[in-house]
Amino acid sequence: MGAGKTTIGRHLARSLGCEFIDSDHEIERRTGADIPWIFDIEGEQGFRERERAVIDDLSQRQGIVLATGGGAVLDAGNRRHLVSRGMVVYLRASVDRLAQRTAMDRNRPLLQTDDPVQRLQRLFDERDPLYREIADFIVDTDNRNVSNSVKFIINQFNKLALNEESRGER
Repeated sequence: MGAGKTTIGRHLARSLGCEFIDSDHEIERRTGADIPWIFDIEGEQGFRERERAVIDDLSQRQGIVLATGGGAVLDAGNRRHLVSRGMVVYLRASVDRLAQRTAMDRNRPLLQTDDPVQRLQRLFDERDPLYREIADFIVDTDNRNVSNSVKFIINQFNKLALNEESRGER
């Protein structure tokens, strides 16, 4: 949440000549409702069920850059689908940076609390090991702008592709 998935993903897709899809935006498009409303009416569990179905569908597509919601990694099925169907990039940022980036954003239901920094820390502690488990590589976005992040990702893609090619994989 606030690591740059949508912004960097959109620029990466453009650089690669791919379609960009944000799973949260796709959920909103399919339901006709925004994420905070879904959380209010269905709770986090209802939202996660919708998210699971959307990620299952989208992760089967070829030639896309998919940005998932920050909590998508909590679901074991999502993790399996993402790992087996594509390359996973973990955009990592410190809790302090995430707090700065999300401070004025009221469209994040999990941060509507008296202490959003504490909530971010708890979410980070819970999610970071799961992201590390499935990531092909990690991009630290604290001190990297969008352009540098995209260049780094493309460079890593190329390195991984060369390694796989030399081993006869994928």
